[in-house]
Amino acid sequence: MAAVEFTRIQKRFGNTHVLQGIDLAIRDGEFLVLVGPSGCGKSTLLRLLAGLEAVSGGQIAIGGREVTELDPKDRDIAMVFQNYALYPHMTVADNMAFSLEHRGRPRAEIKERVDWAAQILGLSALLERYPRQLSGGQRQRVAMGRAIVRNPQVFLFDEPLSNLDAKLRIVMRSEIKALHRKLGTTMVYVTHDQVEAMTMADRIVVLNGGRIEQVGTPLELFDRPANRFVAGFIGSPAMNFIEGRCTSMGFEAGDGAVLPLPCMATRPEGTVVYGIRPEHFERCAPDDGVAAQVLGVEPLGSDTQLNLRLADTEVVALFHERLVVQPGDTLHLRPRLAAVHLFDGASGRRLGAG
Repeated sequence: MAAVEFTRIQKRFGNTHVLQGIDLAIRDGEFLVLVGPSGCGKSTLLRLLAGLEAVSGGQIAIGGREVTELDPKDRDIAMVFQNYALYPHMTVADNMAFSLEHRGRPRAEIKERVDWAAQILGLSALLERYPRQLSGGQRQRVAMGRAIVRNPQVFLFDEPLSNLDAKLRIVMRSEIKALHRKLGTTMVYVTHDQVEAMTMADRIVVLNGGRIEQVGTPLELFDRPANRFVAGFIGSPAMNFIEGRCTSMGFEAGDGAVLPLPCMATRPEGTVVYGIRPEHFERCAPDDGVAAQVLGVEPLGSDTQLNLRLADTEVVALFHERLVVQPGDTLHLRPRLAAVHLFDGASGRRLGAG
């Protein structure tokens, strides 16, 4: 196990500045997830840690040892790729043993470690099969087993579940977290799926445009996003944003509709963005809320998701009940005040962030 530290990391591909001064400390034994939109630099940062790309500036340390210029084989890391990267002509056992054989480890040690990893991952009965005889989830477990047998200081995962169907992704999320609990090894995991990040991470790093927007636990990012970008990226369905300004009457949206404001020492001036998550709307009587026209209805079994026009803005509301409504109907809603966020209209910074 080992801590990882990035110091002022820069990465350029020609004239494209992909990473712009990344400072990040990953704790020993932590499960850290890198998230962000396509092109934000998350996979590039992982590849720099693995030694698959060279840094353009800055330093990388693993376990207190600088590894910036070391070859991948000398960094004591193991990586699980999106496409599994299994050798089709080798059995499961041979795939898992390959890296140890390449390093000249004794045969008895190789067998012991392969059997140990196979038992942890539920692969003991599949060791003589070939990759073509396995399901997607089984192939992913073999890829993880190949990494486990090396007993590295750090595991790296590059979107390992993106090729699996939705149901299997949920199962594999649980299996990877269970593996982390068993091994206690530092794990760095890249995904574009914020639900994966929320359910798996000890801490999440949100990247955007080659910079870190915020680092924190899943609930810290959900409850106290540093800015509008993080607020919109974390949470599913995404947070609703309504532009307007704060007045003595409350938050006045563009069409003159007024939404209630939480208690504030001072009212911000200028353009303000009102943020409210879909699940934080409540139905109410006409006198207690704002009128919203139903644009679309999505029944989700025990839940109902509505697309609405509220304060001249299209928003999403999620109710944990079955609603019988039709497009064109009018509902009256009020936001749960404790869950309202205000963002500066120019900078996007959350106002009152602490």
